[in-house]
Amino acid sequence: MEKVLIIAYYWPPAGGPGVQRWLKFIKYLRDFGIEPVVYVPENPHYPLIDESLKTEIPRNLEIIKKPIFEPYSLASLLSKKGTEKISSGLIPDEDKQGLLQKTMLYIRGNFFVPDARKFWIKPSVEFLLEYLEEQKIKTVITTGPPHSLHLIGLGLKEELNIRWVADFRDPWTSIGYHDQLKLTEKSKEIHKDHEKKVLHGADQIITTSYTTKNEFRDITTTPISVITNGYDVIKMDKQELDTYFSLSHIGSLLAGRNPRQLWAALAELVAEHADFAADFRLQLTGAVGEGVVNSIKSAGLEANLVLSGYVSHKEAIRRQHRSQMLLLIEIDSEETRGIIPGKLFEYMVTQRPILALGPEKADIQRIITETNTGKFFGYSQKQEIKDHVLSCYKAFKEGELTTHPIGLQKYSRKALTGELAKLLR
Repeated sequence: MEKVLIIAYYWPPAGGPGVQRWLKFIKYLRDFGIEPVVYVPENPHYPLIDESLKTEIPRNLEIIKKPIFEPYSLASLLSKKGTEKISSGLIPDEDKQGLLQKTMLYIRGNFFVPDARKFWIKPSVEFLLEYLEEQKIKTVITTGPPHSLHLIGLGLKEELNIRWVADFRDPWTSIGYHDQLKLTEKSKEIHKDHEKKVLHGADQIITTSYTTKNEFRDITTTPISVITNGYDVIKMDKQELDTYFSLSHIGSLLAGRNPRQLWAALAELVAEHADFAADFRLQLTGAVGEGVVNSIKSAGLEANLVLSGYVSHKEAIRRQHRSQMLLLIEIDSEETRGIIPGKLFEYMVTQRPILALGPEKADIQRIITETNTGKFFGYSQKQEIKDHVLSCYKAFKEGELTTHPIGLQKYSRKALTGELAKLLR
């Protein structure tokens, strides 16, 4: 089998969506005649831990680990809680940031470009130059964020005659949280310069969304393919549906994703329908921003709110299958139209209706509509959301709440790995 080196930051026991994309690709690559080798940090700073993901690492997989210097370990000496929030994406609203948090965000944004893992670039390039030549590996894949890993690929490409594939799980300079990092104009220009060099230097670019592909097309002529995230076939006991009317969001729900009109629509249903008020549960599993929680409580939904915190991926899947409806929320911004959360594909195979909110012309709207797995709304469509939820509630009461998906097979992890394998041959 041809060996391919995959350079990643997130790897078990890391939790969250960042680890799952390449863990799943690696699970199936051997079925397509490709032997993966993984290069990851030896001592990473992971804000989320999920030990259960270790069981999914293929047997006899070669994993190379080298130390990384993590600035977050120093920052935690000043504020452990604040450091954990920033590293996991839980950035408070501007008006609720203290001086220390503002300072930490400014330092993170302007002293660590493109990100806090920049110190792994040089030692990784030096080590891998020798390793690749010794092992005669001709193909390297980098996956980001963190986008520092793409600069490792760039360094290797400039020194060796390798084929380099750059996989973007999220955009780079157009990603929403850049606005929260208090970037100076100089830092913004450095980001753009790095992005351009990576896009021009790679032999192949992969994005997870159609919008990101179109954005990159304006920058480079390098071939770009879309390989979305997907779902894995998981063997588990049949899950009994919640006996109450549950609307569940699985995963982080940060400050930028706070649809107040949704909370208002749900609160009106609670106020207007006693049976709905008794049956309804808004279940949020994962890290939830303080501002989001306050908005929900202020709307009058505190009695219906269930906060569960982070759970393992296996437990998250079980909760998805038990829920009556599933909630998907993306930031209401033109810059986030191309964000397709990995949980969308897991949602789609549950046969539970998806209620999705996001910006106009979002890629998630396209996928949900094509697969007939739910309904998509803009943030301002309060009455339409209210009418839809009430309709779903009536179907729930009659025992008829379900979906009839179409065309899901192409989003299976194995099918997607087959598409990746075609690019690697």
